[in-house]
Amino acid sequence: MLLANKLGITDQIELNKTEEKISKQKAKQLFDSGEINQIEVGTFQGLAQIHAYLFGDIYEFAGKLRDVNIAKGNFRFAPLMYLEQSLQYISRMPHDHFDAIIEKYVEMNVAHPFREGNGRATRIWLDLMLKAGIKQVIDWNAVDKGEYLSAMERSVVKDVEIKVLLKAALTDKINDRELFMKGIDVSYFYEGYSEFRTRDV
Repeated sequence: MLLANKLGITDQIELNKTEEKISKQKAKQLFDSGEINQIEVGTFQGLAQIHAYLFGDIYEFAGKLRDVNIAKGNFRFAPLMYLEQSLQYISRMPHDHFDAIIEKYVEMNVAHPFREGNGRATRIWLDLMLKAGIKQVIDWNAVDKGEYLSAMERSVVKDVEIKVLLKAALTDKINDRELFMKGIDVSYFYEGYSEFRTRDV
């Protein structure tokens, strides 16, 4: 289903390409401007800031709670009637050590607060928690797409697999620009977007 957008695009393929290009430009700007360091760490408010920054030029709903129930395959994300309550709970969860951070990340994935762009915004949010909490981030280039997606799917029931996978990819290069840009590319690749490289947009 084609999402209503600020650009008046009516073709899905064109929208996908435009969304990827503009939001990757914004991700690069978020890092280069230093504004990434002003994001509130570990709260829904902080995640909403990231989402609004990435997608605000494309969608009216950027940074705003979804107003529809959504599902992926057979999995239904948090129902609307419990969404706000769920986000308040997640915001209060600790994020001071690795296991707690990944558990919080998994819960936010289940909440899926936005209409579109949840995974891409939430992976940046995750890295900000890791950076603040344990002075490390994930080298997303070291995380296989298939393994990541299946581990995330199973994380709803058991989060051991996603913890092992992400722990193996930790690096202390927390302010490395190239690592961040490549990480954005991998994050988008997970969602099927690979038309542009972040460093080139």
